[in-house]
Amino acid sequence: MTHPVRVLVVDDSALMRKLIPQILESEKSIQVVGTAMDGSFALKKIEDLKPDVVTLDLEMPGMSGMQTLREITRLHKTRVIVVSSHTTQGASTTFKALALGAFDFVAKPQDASSHMQEVAQELILKIKAAAQSDAPVASLPHLDFRKVEKSRVVRPKGAPTRVVAIGISTGGPNAIQYVLSQLPGDFPGTILIVQHMPQGFTEMFARRLNDCCSIDVKEARSGDFLVAGRALICPGNRHMKVRRMPLGDIAVLTDEPRVNGHRPSVDVLFQSVAQEFGARTLAVLMTGMGEDGADGLGAVKAAGGLTIAQSAESCVVHGMPRSAIERGYAMRVVHLDALANTLLAQCMAENPQVKAAAAAEAMKG
Repeated sequence: MTHPVRVLVVDDSALMRKLIPQILESEKSIQVVGTAMDGSFALKKIEDLKPDVVTLDLEMPGMSGMQTLREITRLHKTRVIVVSSHTTQGASTTFKALALGAFDFVAKPQDASSHMQEVAQELILKIKAAAQSDAPVASLPHLDFRKVEKSRVVRPKGAPTRVVAIGISTGGPNAIQYVLSQLPGDFPGTILIVQHMPQGFTEMFARRLNDCCSIDVKEARSGDFLVAGRALICPGNRHMKVRRMPLGDIAVLTDEPRVNGHRPSVDVLFQSVAQEFGARTLAVLMTGMGEDGADGLGAVKAAGGLTIAQSAESCVVHGMPRSAIERGYAMRVVHLDALANTLLAQCMAENPQVKAAAAAEAMKG
């Protein structure tokens, strides 16, 4: 994009309509073309000003942010970055907004007047990514929000056949939901997920996934066992590693410094599973901006594991997978539509290391 990214700021708070433009004006490649105090004004200004990106508060009187988002996605191609409150209700509404077509979100600090600068760089990067993305939001696969009757799900028995590690960022919530909801309850692998997401949102994200998936999904805690048929979501602002233990393999959460500017970091997870599980590892790098996870995917490949990158045409942002592909670390490139079946086939396939580990355990008994 040769011209500056044209941004419309929509928020009922006069303070936010002042702070967000101030933040964005520090970036020469972004131009704030206007502000709006509610959804009705926003829709009129989108018609007049033709912004590339809209930052949208979801909690507004009159026409709500959700109603405004529906109209924007129905009538315009404008990308929407949601500015979300740090509350349980705010998190729930944010995920609904992402499902409706919002490009991404940033979490509004609890004291915006003093701490809005903390999210400044994140907001700027996401606005740029939104303006540069070619993927139409409407091209995302249909998402099924029906709750799964867990009591009817058949659970796998024994240790997981493979450890599946997934790294994902922008575009992640919808893509992960699409993949996990297609896996059967007796999925034989165990899944570990690092989704770039702020603290306070991952628990709601895990609950949402658990409701619509046959496998069990939960926010990870240190000491959680890696069991077949379950996915663990790394909490926001923590790193997730794994550890082999005599009584069973577990997830371990740490507060180590940020890696690649992220905590959680995909590289931290991938390097840990590569070290602990080697050829039993299946690492998947999905949609997201930046390079987090690329080197970790290389570590998994070097350890004998299988590495997969999501295809460009099925990503909202292809930055993370592209970085791994360009470095030669992705052994396979898979479209989002085929990813669930690929994971299932690989976890059901005969794995020499798994057979050897099982035989060793049997001899101990």
